[in-house]
Amino acid sequence: MQYFIYIIIAIIVATLLGSFVTVQQGQIAVVTIFGKYRRILTPGLNFKVPFIEQIFRRVSIQNRSVELEFQATTNDQANVFFKAMLLYSVINQDEESIKNVAFKFMDDRSFMQALVRTIEGSIRGFIATKRQGEVLSLRREIANDVKENIDQTLEEWGYHLIDLQLNDITFDEVIMKSMSQVVASQNLKAAAENEGQALLITKTKAAEADGNAIKISALAEKEAAQLRGQGIALFRKEVAKGMTEAAHEMKQENLDGSYLLFSMWTEAIKHFAENGTGNTIFLDGSADGMQRTMQQMMSVEKGNATRQ
Repeated sequence: MQYFIYIIIAIIVATLLGSFVTVQQGQIAVVTIFGKYRRILTPGLNFKVPFIEQIFRRVSIQNRSVELEFQATTNDQANVFFKAMLLYSVINQDEESIKNVAFKFMDDRSFMQALVRTIEGSIRGFIATKRQGEVLSLRREIANDVKENIDQTLEEWGYHLIDLQLNDITFDEVIMKSMSQVVASQNLKAAAENEGQALLITKTKAAEADGNAIKISALAEKEAAQLRGQGIALFRKEVAKGMTEAAHEMKQENLDGSYLLFSMWTEAIKHFAENGTGNTIFLDGSADGMQRTMQQMMSVEKGNATRQ
């Protein structure tokens, strides 16, 4: 009798334990009865009918990622190698979406294989329409094209493609080498063009500077010549004025004006002798020559007096 009591107690305990199920945060449990879908259980402590309701599958609603490596061929028959990171999740927590996730595929491995092959096929189809020179600049366009093509399919499976990152795009070694040579030649061309432009700018600025310097020098020389001319004219004017005044005073004192001219003549000879720098100056020192010189100077003095 005691033995049967133990059996009954064990059955009661097992029944109580089987009546409650805990679902972890980030998961949703799918419940079936005799293999047929019954309902879903949300995170936390849930009650189920013991021995009848069974947990068929626990579906993760967290974001998941997978790395892909595959090859595609461009329109001009160049092999392109991709390394990508795929980020996806269950589209939402609605019952219908959870049912699709739980029952569309036999297991996660089958789903992952279908997902990877679908994305690879979509990328290969896009790359097949492009040339190798375009591929490297189309990362975002490739991702957008994949999302546009497979979003509807993934929604039917109960999933949503969050992001597709193309982390690495490479070509065959021969193509990579040729592309590097093209880039290097373009860089050399750009450097040569920049150097030529810099040299042209330098020469242009130097020519402008030389032109400005010549212009400034010419203006300065012009002003200097004007000032020298004005100085000489003023000097001559003052000399003539002084000679006129001296001659006028000599006349008032009844002195011969030729004495003034003779004095200027001797002063000029003295100046030549004191300030000469080796040049030879020939002067007619004879009596006739001096007389002719005096007559010429007196005629100049008379002309100045007549003009005044």
